[in-house]
Amino acid sequence: MQIAASDLETTTIDSKYVQQHLANERTFLAWVRTGIALVGVGFLAAGLGFNSSSYDQIAHIAAIITGVTSLVSGVTIILCSAASYHRKRRQINQQTFQASTRLIRFLTFMLLVIGLALAVLLYVLLFPA
Repeated sequence: MQIAASDLETTTIDSKYVQQHLANERTFLAWVRTGIALVGVGFLAAGLGFNSSSYDQIAHIAAIITGVTSLVSGVTIILCSAASYHRKRRQINQQTFQASTRLIRFLTFMLLVIGLALAVLLYVLLFPA
């Protein structure tokens, strides 16, 4: 199969910035993996809280907080990363790219909440009253 010379000369706006678009796609996929991992942490925490032999009210509350926060955070991160991917794609093509920190701040805050809830859950499970 031969490529015609006219095909080589045809470039799209996306093809001018191939490296940037590929980096944008890798970043999107990394955010999706992060969201899926957070959902998994939520299910793990819920399983620890509900299947423990030293089950009490504080462990139950910590498991619920961790599970719900992780699930909501994971889904939110996936949705926000999709919106961010499309916004960055447009900005790359228009050469108006500006980095956004909202998703980073949201993830940091949610990880702190989830980490604290997990710490409470593990403390209650390891040192029952």
